Amino acid sequence: MSLTLVKNSSPLEDIRRRIADAGALILDVDGTLAETEEIHREAFNEAFVEAKLDWHWGRRVYKELLRVAGGKERIRAFDQMRRTGPPVGDAAIARLHRVKTERFAALMADKGCPLRPGVKALLDAAMGRGQRMAIATTTTRVNIDALLTPVLGQDWETMFAAVVAADDVARKKPAPDVYIEVLSQLDLPGASCIAIEDSGNGLMAATRAGVPVLITRSLYFHDDSFDGALAVLDDLSELFA
Repeated sequence: MSLTLVKNSSPLEDIRRRIADAGALILDVDGTLAETEEIHREAFNEAFVEAKLDWHWGRRVYKELLRVAGGKERIRAFDQMRRTGPPVGDAAIARLHRVKTERFAALMADKGCPLRPGVKALLDAAMGRGQRMAIATTTTRVNIDALLTPVLGQDWETMFAAVVAADDVARKKPAPDVYIEVLSQLDLPGASCIAIEDSGNGLMAATRAGVPVLITRSLYFHDDSFDGALAVLDDLSELFA
């Protein structure tokens, strides 16, 4: 599938033009820049083993939990889904998430994770145009650094005019907070920018902030419906075909 057009969408050439003319490109991280979710899932499971919990998140369970934004929030949601055992307290959830974050960084350092097809070309094209870019994500800055340092270098953050992560706002996607904060830092109206996302939560967050959205399908959200997006691509390499 080359291009899946959805309601109010434009042909591929128009999408290319709109991207090139945007005041800024605002990028999600997990699933959008790289297929990191399987590494996140592995890190969660390693944290559970270390904590001597008999928990294991398979792909089906993890796909459902990804509807919940935020790592600590997913742990809490899973705990509430269980039918046996005492509830896990906030302090224990925070410890689990801290260990998970450490395991994610270690796994990234050991295995690495390449950028998805077309991502580097998109970044290079934007930089060549002198176009501003930003990151709006519900992952942590530690996780962003673990992903981007190996593929973009130690100075990756200088490529972006704004980086807003889960740590920086009160509410995670699908709340619009990360986008509102990015737009404030860029001093741009949402309608002048393009968001690039892979999930329904991301689409909703950007749309609520008035930012048009281009979707790139990812492993866990490839079969989602994305009504209201400008267009839905299998990956960003289609922009450069």
